[in-house]
Amino acid sequence: MSQNTPESHRSSRRRYDTAERRWAGIGPYYAMFPTAFADAVVRQYTRPGHHVLDPFAGRGTAVFSAAAQRRSAVGVEINPLGYVYANAKLHPASYPSVMAKLAELAAFASRERAAADALPPFFHACFAPRVRAFLLAARTRLNWRRNRTDRTLMAHILISLHGKARKALSNQMRQSTAMAPDYCLRWWAAQHCTPPDIDPVAFLARRFAWRYARGVPHLAKAHVFLHDSPRKLRGLTRDVHAGRLPKVNLLLTSPPYLGVTNYAADQWLRLWLLGGPPRQIGTRYGGRFRRTADYGRLLTRVFDRARPMLADDATLYVRTDTRPATLQHTRAALLQIFPDKRLTETACPLPPQRHPKPYSRGGAPKQPAREVDFILQPR
Repeated sequence: MSQNTPESHRSSRRRYDTAERRWAGIGPYYAMFPTAFADAVVRQYTRPGHHVLDPFAGRGTAVFSAAAQRRSAVGVEINPLGYVYANAKLHPASYPSVMAKLAELAAFASRERAAADALPPFFHACFAPRVRAFLLAARTRLNWRRNRTDRTLMAHILISLHGKARKALSNQMRQSTAMAPDYCLRWWAAQHCTPPDIDPVAFLARRFAWRYARGVPHLAKAHVFLHDSPRKLRGLTRDVHAGRLPKVNLLLTSPPYLGVTNYAADQWLRLWLLGGPPRQIGTRYGGRFRRTADYGRLLTRVFDRARPMLADDATLYVRTDTRPATLQHTRAALLQIFPDKRLTETACPLPPQRHPKPYSRGGAPKQPAREVDFILQPR
């Protein structure tokens, strides 16, 4: 059916006809859970009032899905980008406060013009002058770690930071991941691409008007913590034992895939806006886990430290890919930490990939042919 048929327009309207649906998809993020998948798992394995845990929370899809279905939830994510996206939709600021902060940021942007002119060549080729100044104001003025309004505004700037021409603040670029600066400069020069002269305040105001048109979501208590998961789970276990958190009824997660993505490199431009360096750089847990032993240890530590939080009849639902190393380490960690549970393994075909973008490095990233769901339940 053509995308321009009345039925397709009705389907699009239904897709965003509630506040929960408008806020659920905040944030382009690599290897994220499909919202419908998380909704279905939460619905099948829990009931209202239950508690859900995601120790590799990403942009918070599982946590948001649980909270939208009247389950409390908690997640842990080491990537600041995922943390901002997750808590912007779990705890959005009011529309008037966000618009007031946007106007305040616009006033500060005029003071950043000299600093914007001093940025490396990549930023000049990627963003028009007034966009660069606005981004520097956001980078220095928004306290996204502690202030709800600042975090909500920052999340929306991050969404639009780079993407298709005229649909983002940047020159032509992929939205999901940022390419290396030198590659971008060469490609833009070869294609004669120039950064769009966009008014960032008006651009974002239109997006906020759409986002808030149905209000804000009504959610159960939920939060995603910015932390190293093995360490944070220790503290959360103490909270469970002290009665400050309920026992977990469903652990729903998808650990990072071995050798697939590196958030510190793939999201370097958004991480720069959050205060990081103006270049690609790797980190210990941001890497692609090319050493399989490190990967196996991480999974074992996380599941081991999550175990004391789980109710006796809790279900674990873990999605991973089928490449042997990833699959074997995930299966081994689960069987080692949860020998008392029955493990079911289900293969899940991935949807067809879109055609590679001409400006992407070598086309679209290679994806595994399938994913696998491990479901662990009481015997």
